[in-house]
Amino acid sequence: MFSSQTYKQRRDTLRGMLSGGVALFVGAVEAPANALSNTYRFRQNSNFLYYFGLDMPDLIAVVDVDSGEDIIFGNDLTISDLIWTGPQPTIAELAARVGVGITKPLSELPAYLERARACGRKIHATQPYRAETAATLVALNVCDVPSEELVRASVAMRSIKSAEEVAEMEKACDIGYKMHMKAFEMCREGENERRIVGAIEGIAMQEGWGVSFLSIVSQHGETLHNRNCDGVLQNGRLLLVDAGAEALSNYTSDFTRTMPVSGKFTDKQKDVYNIVLAANNHVFDISRPNMPYRDAHLAATRIILDGMKQLGAVRGNVDDALQAGAAYLFMPHGLGHMMGLDDHDMDELGEMYVGYDAEIQRSEHPSCKACRMARRLQPGMVVSVEPGIYFIPALIDKWRAEGTCKEFINFDVLEGYKDFGGIRLEDDMLITPEGNRMLGRRLPITVEEVEAAMRR
Repeated sequence: MFSSQTYKQRRDTLRGMLSGGVALFVGAVEAPANALSNTYRFRQNSNFLYYFGLDMPDLIAVVDVDSGEDIIFGNDLTISDLIWTGPQPTIAELAARVGVGITKPLSELPAYLERARACGRKIHATQPYRAETAATLVALNVCDVPSEELVRASVAMRSIKSAEEVAEMEKACDIGYKMHMKAFEMCREGENERRIVGAIEGIAMQEGWGVSFLSIVSQHGETLHNRNCDGVLQNGRLLLVDAGAEALSNYTSDFTRTMPVSGKFTDKQKDVYNIVLAANNHVFDISRPNMPYRDAHLAATRIILDGMKQLGAVRGNVDDALQAGAAYLFMPHGLGHMMGLDDHDMDELGEMYVGYDAEIQRSEHPSCKACRMARRLQPGMVVSVEPGIYFIPALIDKWRAEGTCKEFINFDVLEGYKDFGGIRLEDDMLITPEGNRMLGRRLPITVEEVEAAMRR
């Protein structure tokens, strides 16, 4: 949690960006796993955290644009609750920590909102991603969601990270570094993927809030979000580890490394790996303020196509192949995404607002239709840089059968890569006034660094 002044300043800034009415922030509730008292681990709604900072369930807050008041609605625990929880601060005491001086019981919220409506005032809320929050909004008769005005204001504010936010992300990166170094240490023939997941996620819990998303630890790197981790590591295969941490403040990190189980890349693996590495490095070389991130995506995929041409899997003019969308066969995802309080920051606010804007709209052109983040970079933005090359047998077979990009793809050569898997290399990038810098210590990434890390 930051100082009360930080949260008060954020709410005052938001107030100045809205035309009037009441901005409603519904905090998360605990969700039962298999019994009412046995819940999934609680995670607060990120927009609630950003403006009100309190990491506990059953709170709803408002920013009254017209009166200048901030109010937190919540119920103090009863003696029956305290038997189970022990002494807890009151709602008023919690509110004071984030600069809010007015608190009310939850039972008073419906009447408060009705009075606002009676005066013709708009109730602003964002689209919920959890069913419980959606049900709460329906019960409160808040149906006109999302409020585009609130969404645009929240995205504008949360896109630019302050120095104290960056410091928290650096903490998350430090934890993420330790997680991945543990994976390098454990990656060897006969080890089980699940044991690696347990080890690295244990580090995330020991040193922070936990993981920023479910870890991907798989020898089937060609499956982009492969959450199955039941494989036993085999020499000759590649292990892809995509994992990140949340600091105690809930700010996140997200790294991916791909390593040879044997401890040494084969020549074939090394050739593909170095193409992905070149794409990753090039994005850091060119990214700067005012540059559309879509341009970085296209630059990375051009390097991938050029590299695959050198290996004989692509033919013809590389720029024509890029224009035709041939890169999608090898990298069917965008270059990266925003990061912050969420690993895919602000996803609940809508990709059309987070990754796009009035100037840069989503395109269905095959060269960039998979981009999550395309708009211009600004100082203070944090984005992931995660190019990859994947050999997906089903997609290769589909393109071959349909003749997709047949003038640019050498399908006969690709037959020899169907058992290859996939490679992704991901780092986190902060845009600065001068250009950019990497967040956290850079994990081993060159062929030599990776092999040396595994020897250690």
